[in-house]
Amino acid sequence: MAQLERLLKMAEDELTEYSTDARKMEKLRRKIGLTVSAAEQRQVKEALLANKKSNIITQIVEEQRQTVALPFWGIAGLGLLFGISLNQPFFLLAAIVGTVSAYRIQKWGWQLQARSLLLQTLEDIEARIAQPK
Repeated sequence: MAQLERLLKMAEDELTEYSTDARKMEKLRRKIGLTVSAAEQRQVKEALLANKKSNIITQIVEEQRQTVALPFWGIAGLGLLFGISLNQPFFLLAAIVGTVSAYRIQKWGWQLQARSLLLQTLEDIEARIAQPK
């Protein structure tokens, strides 16, 4: 679904800015309101809910992606240090594996956080529409 991917990119863009979650949702809500119809919003929300996997690991990675990736960055650094100083290719391989693992964990956490922000924003839009004026 192209619309879902586009909205996820918009949510990821909002995550790059240093602001509160409420401010991010407000800015994202404006963008969604201008570009996406109500029917498409419901479809995107249903797709997000269908793909949402809520277990303890995804929850931890979403909330603390940098903390989860930190040991892998440490493995990468130590592998590089020992690989160069001891001239051992095994340690250099550990550095590569650690770097790739840490990067993928952080990217996965970033995507989970963007999905969560988008879902919260869509729910906020529905709540505001349902409110009587």
